[in-house]
Amino acid sequence: MGTTAAEQPGLTASPATEDLHVLVLAGGLSYERDVSLRSGRRVLDALRAVGIDAELRDADVALLPALAADPPDAVVIALHGATGEDGSLRGVLDLCDVPYVGCDARASRLAWDKPSAKAVLREAGIPTPDWVALPHDRFSELGAVAVLDRIVDRLGLPLMVKPAQGGSGLGAAVVRDATALPAAMVGCFAYDTTALVERYVPGMDVAVSVVDLGDGPEALPAVEIVPRNGVYDYAARYTAGRTTWHAPARLQPEVADHVADVALAAHNALGLRDLSRVDMIVDADGRPHVLEVNVSPGMTETSLLPLAVSAAALDFGQVLSSLVARAATRRP
Repeated sequence: MGTTAAEQPGLTASPATEDLHVLVLAGGLSYERDVSLRSGRRVLDALRAVGIDAELRDADVALLPALAADPPDAVVIALHGATGEDGSLRGVLDLCDVPYVGCDARASRLAWDKPSAKAVLREAGIPTPDWVALPHDRFSELGAVAVLDRIVDRLGLPLMVKPAQGGSGLGAAVVRDATALPAAMVGCFAYDTTALVERYVPGMDVAVSVVDLGDGPEALPAVEIVPRNGVYDYAARYTAGRTTWHAPARLQPEVADHVADVALAAHNALGLRDLSRVDMIVDADGRPHVLEVNVSPGMTETSLLPLAVSAAALDFGQVLSSLVARAATRRP
């Protein structure tokens, strides 16, 4: 049975970090730049509040010279979208021998590509909705009408359409009528060259954050997401009043335990480290279905990981401090 961080009263921030110099990376050039900057500022404030010497920097042409001139003891990646989640930046930090909070480049690449991640989860026996990944070129070459008809025949309705690589609900749409599928595909292709079309599972939207503060990965209490319009899209995530959150989620204890187990299994199956956020649907029978796993969770005032930290009666700054201290030990 799963054990959450909320059930671990001794789970607190680890070693003293007063002497560490930490760099928070935020911004970038992805569609999620504004959200990333908000995450970065909140992380910066939380680290400084617990006495850590931290500074905020964009991931631009000045970054590598700055790393060479004054290498930080650890980096917190608050970049969202491809810049922070496709593994490329982590690979560059590895080349520079700069440790960072979060999983390595290989695991980040795997989690970033939703069809690849879902295949790994399915192979590990972790439930995830049936899907098909469709590149734009194949969509055009094979004939849009014929392809879409076959998708509906195979997966049924309703469907969820979203970019194979991306976050924050950008380009995502629920399709309840086959006539709306072409427009949803066009909207999705505006954000990525490959669309992920999966069977829509009705139920409760929950997010389970996983953190490792020194004793192995622990699942924080699940956060329940109730978007006003029924879809947790970009506007619902970042516009005040569009969504209600319940932390912890309104789940029966045995279901909450099972959800925690599944989140930990997904985190481990993808080879993740330090922290992640596992997004799921819990159906009417209490069965969780993993939708995706995020390796650079949002840290804004409406983001799910900070809500889970509060629900676990932990201090956000102390949690970050512990993660930074662990990352710093990985410096060559």
